[in-house]
Amino acid sequence: MVVTRDFNGLLIPSGVPILVLAGTEVEITQNKGGFATIYVNGNLVRVGLKDLDAIGVKSEKVPITGSITSELAWQVLKECYDPEIPVNIVDLGLVYECLVEGNKVIVTMTLTAPMCGMGPILVSDIKSKLLEVENVATVEVEMVFDPPWTQDRMSEAAKIELGLI
Repeated sequence: MVVTRDFNGLLIPSGVPILVLAGTEVEITQNKGGFATIYVNGNLVRVGLKDLDAIGVKSEKVPITGSITSELAWQVLKECYDPEIPVNIVDLGLVYECLVEGNKVIVTMTLTAPMCGMGPILVSDIKSKLLEVENVATVEVEMVFDPPWTQDRMSEAAKIELGLI
């Protein structure tokens, strides 16, 4: 596919901004959670919601309704995707805990690799998606690396999706 207009994306996994020019040939590798990942000039690039049209993708953003509950918070977290892996962060086993205390949501999570540059991007996604839920006033995301993430933390569905079982 060919990019129809210039837009700013983020290099994966560093998170460094990159300008993708109109006319550039790209391949869409995933389109999940309101963002897309493209392969362009030997690099993976994350494409934000407002720029999906530049790669011919229609936004799949689903409105979130209802007051915050623990179940709804976990459901919202399943709409957050690692841009390199087409599996949500819950099934990847990146979320260790999600607590709802009144109108505050506290998420404890990790990354597949401690130096992943996409960590701040995932934290931003989590906060923005949870803040869209009725009655959520505050979201705190704590990044931890103990215990370290391993493939054992992945759900069976994630392992099947990635061809690991």
